[in-house]
Amino acid sequence: MFNRIRGVRQIAAVASISMLAGCGLMSSDNAGDSDPISVGTTSGPSALDPAATWDSSWELFRNIYQTLLAYPVGEAEPKPDAAESCSFSDGKRTYTCTLRSDMTFSNGDVLDAKAVKYSIDRIRKINISTGPAGLLGSLDKVETKGDSVVIFHLNKPDATFPFVLATPAMSIVDPADYPADAIRKGDKITGSGPYELQNYVAGEKAELVKNGSYKGFAERKNDAVTIRYYHDSTTMVNALKSKQIDATVRGLSSDDIVSIQDNQSHSDLNLVEEAGTDCSYLVFNPKDPESRKLPVRKAIAQLVDRSAIAHKVYKDTVDPLYSMIPQGLVGHTAGYFDEYGNPSVAKARAFLTDAGITSPVSLTMWYASDRYGSQTKPMFEEIKRELESSGLFKITLKSRPWTQFVAGYQKGQYPAFGRGWSADFPDPDDFVSPFIGAQNAVGTPYAVPEITDKLLPQSREVSDRGEVMEQFKQATQILVKDARLVPLWQGKLYVAASDEISGTETAFDASTIMMVWQLTRKTSW
Repeated sequence: MFNRIRGVRQIAAVASISMLAGCGLMSSDNAGDSDPISVGTTSGPSALDPAATWDSSWELFRNIYQTLLAYPVGEAEPKPDAAESCSFSDGKRTYTCTLRSDMTFSNGDVLDAKAVKYSIDRIRKINISTGPAGLLGSLDKVETKGDSVVIFHLNKPDATFPFVLATPAMSIVDPADYPADAIRKGDKITGSGPYELQNYVAGEKAELVKNGSYKGFAERKNDAVTIRYYHDSTTMVNALKSKQIDATVRGLSSDDIVSIQDNQSHSDLNLVEEAGTDCSYLVFNPKDPESRKLPVRKAIAQLVDRSAIAHKVYKDTVDPLYSMIPQGLVGHTAGYFDEYGNPSVAKARAFLTDAGITSPVSLTMWYASDRYGSQTKPMFEEIKRELESSGLFKITLKSRPWTQFVAGYQKGQYPAFGRGWSADFPDPDDFVSPFIGAQNAVGTPYAVPEITDKLLPQSREVSDRGEVMEQFKQATQILVKDARLVPLWQGKLYVAASDEISGTETAFDASTIMMVWQLTRKTSW
């Protein structure tokens, strides 16, 4: 899930496009507004147990579970939430948190240091393929001291560890309700976050009500929020226009975004645009006879026209990306443009002919049919057109629904495939480390010792993340030369809302997860 230079608004600079002034209205800070605010999204949770999933389920988790640290409004670095304080010692090999006093879960059970240790340990014990155990690679063990102190012993210095603890993956669960060695079944949750999950219907809705026992920094501006899940953008936007929902988050198609923008003079909707760090990459499988060839990969990197994809397919609602690390973060460069320049058939042909490849290369490319928005298929059709028009490639396109698609790339079945990425936490580390190593987020083992054994460990010893530019420039340049991963575009975050709703401009944390407690209804003068 997926931003930064440790600064929320540095990466999420807000450009609010107000489509109706909403005269006679003002923001209400009254948390007693009776009607639940209704938010639509096309990114529904795949599970309700934090140990089960490493995906967009985090959007729900952030609002119903609690983590030791999180991101208050306007903050780019994690701050204590369930914790009262946290700090490093022992050369960043030990991280200690002290909990707030008298913490409880929503059911009244005590939330103490043992519950925190239990929650982290079960993630690693369960360790399922779709879960977030991979985020805890630097963790050696967890111990407790009394009821309120949790001590994390790391196997190496890791300045990014607070960011890991701030991800919704590290949500604290009730040991009485969550098995130590299995995923909790059913549609109930027990958390300590700002809201309780009152009712959940998979693929349909999640009804949230204010948690009366919550202790943390969230200042809730409403009593209840209903999140409604849609299969496509058009249906969601129609629900917004007919006032069945009050706002949308994630999933707006470029057509709908442009339509709302074009109708601003006679619309009662507000459109908020934020810089985002959701990225799209083309991934090559080294086990495939063609994809394993460096000249083939470099020829494709040379031919892909990112500007055409952004303009023709996405109507400029995304930006071309020439780096593994998106714009706005330390370590971002234009490395792929510097290496390959503008699309060139002549340069691509030279890569192939110099390697003795004279016949068109046949390659099958896969994509998820129901993920990353409705433009995914047209994007791959555009990539196919660009590659085949060069006369150097013959491309076959195939797709599968997300769950089958993931299973396929984890088994190494695809020669080349598309993979979106939303950052786990706001640091450049999270746009490099998940893609390399024996076990990685794209299911294709990728040994890069210079990065894993030298550059990343060096960067993780640096507390000031603004000072890791050199390590990540070197790391990304290695990836540029190898072209195993080809960045395509960097997304923007669009939120459409009724002009009766305020708070959308401040509702996203540093990792662009919506904090629904910021939303409120405007009231009459």
